[in-house]
Parts: sequence; C-alpha cells; structure tokens
Amino acid sequence: MIALFKRLLIFSGDQKGLLLRSFLFHVISSVFEMVPILAILTVLEEVLAKQQGKLISADTIRESFAIMMVSILGRIVFINLSANARTFGSFSVCTKKRLIIGERLKHAPMGYFSENRLGDITAAVTTTLGDIESNAVTIMESVAGGFIHAIVITSWLFFYERRIGLLSLAGLLAALLVYADIQKVSKKHSPRRQAAQAALVTAVLEYVQGMGVVKAFGLDGYAAQTMNQSIEESASANIKLEKAFSTMTGWYQTVFKLARAAVLVFAPYLLWTGEISAEKCLLLLVSSFMIYSAVEVAGSMSSVARLVDASLDRMEKIMAIPSLDENGSNLSPVQHDIEVRHVSFGYGEKEVLHDVSFTVPEGSSCAIVGPSGSGKTTLCSLLARFWDVNSGQILLGGHDVRTYTSDSLLRNFSIVFQNVYLFEDTIENNIRFGKADATREEIIEAAKKACCHNFIMALPDGYGTKIGEGGASLSGGEKQRISIARAILKDARIIILDEATASVDPENELDLQKAIFELTRGKTLLMIAHRLSTVRSADQILVLDKGKIVQRGTHTELLTQDGLYRHFVNIRQQALGWRLGEGGVL
Repeated sequence: MIALFKRLLIFSGDQKGLLLRSFLFHVISSVFEMVPILAILTVLEEVLAKQQGKLISADTIRESFAIMMVSILGRIVFINLSANARTFGSFSVCTKKRLIIGERLKHAPMGYFSENRLGDITAAVTTTLGDIESNAVTIMESVAGGFIHAIVITSWLFFYERRIGLLSLAGLLAALLVYADIQKVSKKHSPRRQAAQAALVTAVLEYVQGMGVVKAFGLDGYAAQTMNQSIEESASANIKLEKAFSTMTGWYQTVFKLARAAVLVFAPYLLWTGEISAEKCLLLLVSSFMIYSAVEVAGSMSSVARLVDASLDRMEKIMAIPSLDENGSNLSPVQHDIEVRHVSFGYGEKEVLHDVSFTVPEGSSCAIVGPSGSGKTTLCSLLARFWDVNSGQILLGGHDVRTYTSDSLLRNFSIVFQNVYLFEDTIENNIRFGKADATREEIIEAAKKACCHNFIMALPDGYGTKIGEGGASLSGGEKQRISIARAILKDARIIILDEATASVDPENELDLQKAIFELTRGKTLLMIAHRLSTVRSADQILVLDKGKIVQRGTHTELLTQDGLYRHFVNIRQQALGWRLGEGGVL
C-alpha cells in the first residue's frame, strides 16, 4: 500500500503537493468526524449523574451542541478543501501526462507505431489515465485515510480503556493481513483485465476503420466474431477479477464485524464485573460503531487500488516511448544539400535498403524510380528521419540528421505522402498545418497553385467546409491536392514528393506540375514517381531495385543504357499507346 502511494506521488510530479494536501485535509476531516464522541460523553456523564426526574442543564446542551457544530463545520470545510485539491490535482496530473505522451509520440521513430498497436496507445490516454484520474487520490483517501481514522480512534481507546483498545487493535491487525491477501489476488488478476481492455479498444478501432473492407468482401461475420471475442474476453477478465475480490472482501468485512461484536460483548462484561462505569460502557458501545466505519471502505477499494497499480505499470511502459531527440541539437543548416553514405536499413530482421549512397546538391532535383517494394518510400522516410538507419549516414547541410532535433530537422522539409491523411477539421485548417500563422490569402494562393481552389469553392462552405476523419468526404485526388497545398504553404527548402501526382486527374496534372516546379525552383527536390512527365526533367534519376541503386543518371543518359529504366519507359509508352476499339484493345 505504501509502495503504491510512493508511485502515485512520483507519477504526479510537480502536482504531488495538491495530492498530499487532499490527503491531509481528508485525514483532518476524519478527526472532526470523531469529535461527536466528546458531545456524547458530555451528555452521558450528566445524564447518569443526575437523579431520576432531573433535567439536563442548559449549559450541557449548549456545550454538546457547540461540539457537534464544530464537528459538522470542520467536516464541511475540510471535505470541501480535500475535494478541490483532489479534483484539481488528479485532472492536472493526467492532463500533463496526456500532453507529454502526445509530445513524445511526435518524436518517436515510425517503427514504434508499427510495433505497438493503436489500441495500446489509445487505451493508455483514455482508459488507463482515466482510471488514474478517477481513482488515484480516492485510493489515498479511502485506504490510507481509513486506516489512519481507525488508528486514531484505537489510540484514543488505549488511553480511555486499554483492554478495549487492545481488542480494537487486534481487529485492525487481522484486517491488515486480509487486506494483504486481497492485494495478492489483485496482483494476479488485474493485469489480465488491463490487457483485455487494451485488446478491446484495438478490436473496436479495427472493426470501425475497416468497415469498408468488411462490407466489400462480406466479412461481417468474421470481423464481428473477432470483436465479439475481445468483448467476451474483457467481460470474462472483469468478472474473474470481481469474483476473486468478492470472496476476499467478504472476509475483510467479517473481521470488522467480529471485532465490533467482541467490543459489544466485552464492554458490558466489564460493566457487569464493576471494572468500568456505566457512562464509560455506553461510550465504548457507541465508539465500537465508529472504530472501523472508515477503514471498512478500504476493503471495497482494494480492487481499485490494484487497478491503479496496474495502470501505473502500463503508463510506465507508454512513457518509455523511444525518442529521436535524445542527442539532438536545434540546428539550422547553411546549405541544403543531401548526402547518403552507405546506408542500410531494415524493418526488424528484413533488410530493405542495402549500402545505398548518393548526393543531391542544393537546388537540384532527384527522382527515385523502381518497382513496388524496392525501398523508394523507405529511403525518403529515412531522409526526414522517420526512422534511424541501421548503418551508414545521412547528412543534411554537412550534418548527420541524427544530430538535429526532430523539429529543427523537419523545418527543412515539405513532404507530400502517397497516402494522404487529413484531420477532421475545416479544409482551411488542414492546409494551415503547413504554416500555423498563415493568412487566408496565403492559404488561397497555395490552394490555387495546387489546383484545388476551384473544387473547394464548389463545396457548401468553401474553405470552411468540415471534412470527415482522414478526409473521408473527399476523393483521393482532392485529398492529394490539399496535401500538396499544405506543402506549398510550408515553403521549406527541401521538397519530398511521394507519388504526389498519382491521384490527380489528367486535366489538372499539367497545371499542377507547373506549380510544383515553380515552387521548387532553387530548392532541393526529391520525388518518387512513375510518370515520365514527372521524372524526365529531374537533374538526376536513381533507379532502385531490391533495395539497391542499380542505375543513376539523367533521363537521356538512362535511355541509352540497356537497363531497368529503359524497360520502364518502354512499358509506359506501350501503355499510353493502347486504345479501345470495337474489337477490343488495339
């Protein structure tokens, strides 16, 4: 229990003062809860001292009333102070942790996202932090505060009637032993509940995000079965946890019932033998109901305590997100030439790039072509340091990209991905991601260059039109052009285009090509493309095959070589020459 409290304080960081204040105020409110014993004692002493038929004095009534008012007001004040500190403390802690996770995810290598399921990250910032947010301080108050409450009353009983105090202490020690067993049971079953919860989040996300595939291929039964299994596992884990706790909690409550019954029997016995007075006996009987009132709640909260402990375990794993910025500096290169030296890279044990070397001088353009799976997109991702190379070096402006912070490195890149992701926001705000302080005029100008202004203005709310998650309400070509507008607006010194024109319709391709090459004039350009119109004007063309550069040169130079590039060109020209006639393909 003490170890859990230490973990919570460490986890809370600079907000631990609020949590400690909440706990302290709760303990003080428990002390005020015991104050009515003094009022009861005051009344009992006079009632038993008065002769039959005599009334209690007004002073006694006023004194007992004053004591009760002190108890009530003290409880109101300190419970309110405790609740405020608990609320602000727990929400502040979890808010900061969510922001820290979001910031660390920005600097994590892309491999982290492929190795860790989306459900784990989602569950961490929602369910896991939600459990801590709702229960962490309550655990401190209910468990620790309950035991402190019982210890204070037991200590008072030692001074008032030592034998009853010893009896109360014995009950408290027995309860602690049962509570320790409860924690062992919790430690055994809580991790399964946490894992099941994360798996359920993952299954639901996959089911919803893959609904198009499910419907298209009639996989509703299979997909639903997978999600149902996750739901059933979550239910089973929760039921197993609750069953284990219900038995142990029953024993925990029984200990207090037996200890309370022992006091109820032993106090009258002491009165019968003449060892205590009547008022002392009555006060002990009343106290027996107050000794364990707060600590009994700790038993029902023990499952929550272990849940919080398991949540902290999960958060420690999530907070250990690897960062690419550990040794980085905030650099601003004077030049923007790129040099790749003997780079090899692989996903896990599968090596994708093998000893790749090339140079892209500042202000020049480089096209990367090759069959699917040859490593083109991986190579461009390494340039922007979405992953770190396994061996070799990538230099920007003479500096290894690993010496930059992620932010200072990516300031130099505008990237248009093959698979475009747009956020569930307005079109204007999606373009503004390229430049946070851009004016409306700058956004419109970028959209015009990207050939998307006309279709945006045709939408009901123009640039204020909200699009669905991932840009679901737009076509592939429209999303691609908005992504290009975003890159144009950023106006970085290095442009990476990953099949940027793949989804653009033919009538807009020429205008888009002009806009892109106008934008990249005097800048360093790398592009992955298959269309001849895109690559033919590049200063150099790299031909990748099976992770190696098999050819390099200009379009004219490569056409003179009997190699993969000329083969691609011939296939493309043959494809462009096909047309449909009455008899089929001509």
